[in-house]
Amino acid sequence: MREKRGFLQHSLLLKLGGALALIASFAIIGMASSGFIAESVQGSGEAINLAGSLRMQSYKMTSLALSSPLLERGDAATQLRTAMDTFEATLTDPRIIAVLPSQTETALSTTYKTVLDRWQTRVKPRFLAEADSRQPRVASGTPLIAEITVFVDQINNLVKQIEQDTEAKIRVLRLVLGAALLMTLLVGALTLYLARNDLILPLRDLLAFAANVGRGNLEARTEHTGSDELGRLGQAFNHMAEDLSRLYQNLEARVDEKTAKLTIANRSLELLYHSIARLYNGPIAHDTYAILLNDLENVLGVGHGLACMVETGETHARVIASTLQRDGDDVDMCGLMRCQECLAHRTLAVHPLQDGRRVLSLPLKDTEQQYGVLQLEMPPGKELAQWQSQLLEALSRHIGIAIGTARRSEQSRRVSLLEERAALARDLHDSLAQSLAYMKIQVSRMKPLLDNPQRGDEARDVLAELREGLNSAYRQLRELLTTFRLRIEGEGLAAALRTTVTEFSGRGGIPITLDVHLGGCTLSPNEEIHALQIIREALSNVLNHARATKAEVTVACNSDGSVSATVTDDGLGIRQAAGAHHYGMTIMDERAKNLGGQLTVENLPTSGTRVTLHFVPGAGRDVTIPIHPVT
Repeated sequence: MREKRGFLQHSLLLKLGGALALIASFAIIGMASSGFIAESVQGSGEAINLAGSLRMQSYKMTSLALSSPLLERGDAATQLRTAMDTFEATLTDPRIIAVLPSQTETALSTTYKTVLDRWQTRVKPRFLAEADSRQPRVASGTPLIAEITVFVDQINNLVKQIEQDTEAKIRVLRLVLGAALLMTLLVGALTLYLARNDLILPLRDLLAFAANVGRGNLEARTEHTGSDELGRLGQAFNHMAEDLSRLYQNLEARVDEKTAKLTIANRSLELLYHSIARLYNGPIAHDTYAILLNDLENVLGVGHGLACMVETGETHARVIASTLQRDGDDVDMCGLMRCQECLAHRTLAVHPLQDGRRVLSLPLKDTEQQYGVLQLEMPPGKELAQWQSQLLEALSRHIGIAIGTARRSEQSRRVSLLEERAALARDLHDSLAQSLAYMKIQVSRMKPLLDNPQRGDEARDVLAELREGLNSAYRQLRELLTTFRLRIEGEGLAAALRTTVTEFSGRGGIPITLDVHLGGCTLSPNEEIHALQIIREALSNVLNHARATKAEVTVACNSDGSVSATVTDDGLGIRQAAGAHHYGMTIMDERAKNLGGQLTVENLPTSGTRVTLHFVPGAGRDVTIPIHPVT
């Protein structure tokens, strides 16, 4: 870059101000000198005219002196004296004295002294002699005409000297004005040069620099970096451009860094999302882990691998998925069928093999146990970055949670199946088995009655009881089948209640109204099934025993979080205890107790019955509900 030295390092304002001051100074000098010289030549013209008139006066006095004999003596003398006085007054006139230098001896002052001295010593005495007839004429070897001629020549020389002195002053004035004009032009040209070099060109350079920076060219620099104002501004602009360039480079680097981190995060999240989605849909499927191994190879840049899994109830693992190529040179990390060594690594780690290769072990576990391990070959020199380790640890946790959740769900399903079978056996024992045992007893009673014709009436009673028992057993079997097929779909208890009300209303031919308000109460699936069974049992009793013309079902969530379910009818009410083949009320009460609630059955004041179930839902509490037939 160009830096100015010496004088050009001064302030731009100082340089421009100095140039303007010089121009003003030259102008003032020119005007002052003009005024002084004009003042000094003032009166020079009158002095020249007066000095020139001395020649005519000399000739006039000469003429009067020569003509005095021809005139009357008195008149001629008077006229001559008057002419002499006029001549002397003119010669000593202040206007002539004013043009003479007062302090220095010059040709002009010498000439004037010569003329004055000749007048006073020679010319004036001769004229006085001519004017005074009583005085004797001055004897002189020079005639008067010759004397006057020399005197006039001296006067001419005086006039010439005055003219030359005036012209010299005028020449000095011209020289001063010319010099002032020339210096003004030079200073003006210098000012223009300085303005061009120090103002116009730097401003253009700064404007071009600003335009380049505005277009995004942060590498542009201005060449004007002097010590004046624009130079310091140029330095500031260069520093600003350098700072912006560094900031922009840092910003680009930071943007690239953030972009790389976002890309890594996006790839990690994408891998986690797809892996978790596949794992929760089929956490122990072969295809799931094969795809997972391929995704890990692509995202992490590692080699082929395999997935080992310990089956439930077993102590050894087996390979469930592998991307190893048996025909290639892939390492046999776990013997392809044995994973004991792999399962020994219970944390995320890279461990060496006997042949010098390295293997990445990713344990698949949750907080309870380890379910297996993923093994991936590490390329030579490959090290896991922090985000890769975090991704693998998160993936390990999610796979372990998915496997644990799947196995617990499978275990829960098996437990539920066992409970369902136990409930089925209990229901069969409590209802159908009891009826069949009763009928077996009646059959045993029937045999001796058939051998004795005299006991025919008693046999007919036993036969009627057998018929009633068979009908009851058949009805119980149908109710059991209906109960076993009962399900609550995804719409919840309210939809199941609407279906139930529609079913019983159509079966009994009576109107049944339904009012359900469960907002604010959350029931578990077992609680919903249990409440639905109690309501179905109550409605079954309405149809079979109450002889009602209408019924109403109300289910509401109370302010304290409890649930109340009420079935009301306008039938006969409760008149007698249940018969030998009726277990509905007992089963309803048992279900209410399993819910931790209370079941109340009461007659209404006028007619009808009201069955009320009141319980508090247990959030997260797994209520085991035995399934009983509806009688």
